[in-house]
Amino acid sequence: MLSMVVTLFAFHIFYTFYAFYPLKALAAAESGDAVMSRPPASQSDANQAGADDHSAVRGGQAHDALAKGGTMNAEQSDPQRQGWMLGFPPKPEKRIAFDDGSYFRFPQLRWTVSHMRQLMPTVNVSRGTGNAGALVSRPDSGIDGVTFTAMGTGEVLTWESSLGKNYTDGILVMHDGVIVYERYFGVLTADRQHAAMSMTKSFVGTLAAILVAEGTLSEQVLVGELVPELADSAFGSATVRQLMDMTTGIRFSEDYSDPQAEVWAHARAGNPLPKPKDYQGPRSYYDFLVTVQPEGAHGAGFHYKTANTDALGWVISRVTGKSVASLISEFIWKEMGAEMDAYMSVDSLGIPFAGGGLNLGLRDLGRFGELMRNNGYYNNRQIIPRGVVADIRKGGGKEDFKQSGYQQLKGWSYRNMWWVTHNANGAYMARGVYGQALYIDPAARMVIARFASHPEAKNALIDPTSLPAYQAVAEYLQSKP
Repeated sequence: MLSMVVTLFAFHIFYTFYAFYPLKALAAAESGDAVMSRPPASQSDANQAGADDHSAVRGGQAHDALAKGGTMNAEQSDPQRQGWMLGFPPKPEKRIAFDDGSYFRFPQLRWTVSHMRQLMPTVNVSRGTGNAGALVSRPDSGIDGVTFTAMGTGEVLTWESSLGKNYTDGILVMHDGVIVYERYFGVLTADRQHAAMSMTKSFVGTLAAILVAEGTLSEQVLVGELVPELADSAFGSATVRQLMDMTTGIRFSEDYSDPQAEVWAHARAGNPLPKPKDYQGPRSYYDFLVTVQPEGAHGAGFHYKTANTDALGWVISRVTGKSVASLISEFIWKEMGAEMDAYMSVDSLGIPFAGGGLNLGLRDLGRFGELMRNNGYYNNRQIIPRGVVADIRKGGGKEDFKQSGYQQLKGWSYRNMWWVTHNANGAYMARGVYGQALYIDPAARMVIARFASHPEAKNALIDPTSLPAYQAVAEYLQSKP
């Protein structure tokens, strides 16, 4: 039962499958700090894995047979090449299942992230019955040849070669609202959804900010006043704003090595399968949130903990009487003219996982980015109040962010569950483990949407060949007449 709980938690939090991966690493993984996502056999192995020097892919072809350290490169781990889940039934050695944990191992993960609904209980995020918002495509062949220097190593790469390094499943670049670059790899296609991982948080934070702007929700009210069930928990004395910016003081240890860590209770609570007859603990994410105890002071600094987003999801559902999935559909999906339904994973009570359960199409992720880039205006209407987007772009407290020690993201901040770079172009991001990214550059009038399935959860291995690539493409597009 314990191993199944670990596997279930890996899906719901999207950290990693491996049972001994310390979940406190998710914050580092999404921020860029180097953390192992698999237990190394030795310290030298850990150092080697942290170095990460995967082979480049140019023109879709891998130069090296294997990535450094024995991990399959993007071409070799391509799920189509691997032949996962083909046939009726698939061959035993090519099957991917939820209950045995194979669905979140690498390289099986590369198939799973485009087939979550096939394996897990989910709830729909409806696009409605209206027409999809029109997209114009004018491919720019020059983007593949854009060069940049990788962070830390000094290696000069092309945009195209970086796609394989980052195990890209799909990538879309929009400039002035026009698609100038769009590619798919592996089993992802334009008409298939992909796991957003913790990019989900930015959707939830945006929903909360919309509700604040329209007066449905007060950012200064205490959480316990809105959700009385949380009054005696650590969340009860926090303000909604502190939830939205993750500046709460909550005890939420994510260390697998400690059997008493809160992460285990969270894992058991989020398990969507039937509990053992003698199970006495929380039976849903809501049940778990009630048990969270205080640690430190609210407002004393930024601390990335997924439980904050779970609590915020409960708050916005309580004040609206609607689920997070329904709210994304009503406030965003139907309004912006999404071309596909999205969907969200749920716990045993059918409650959508606010911290990382969204799955959506690449073009719709691009639409959402364009909606944000245009200050909430898209599809011939003001969908998100301009003030909400302005508040996100302004960012949060840099000193608060600095306290978390994210060395690769110095000078950044966190606001309404968005990562704000504070660079010269005013770029900001939604981020998720294994390489999920929505990068919005207002000055370059550019949006980049990416899905990926990197073998390691940590963005420390991905940011060095991603963040400078985004900047290089921005400069290229800005230079065009």
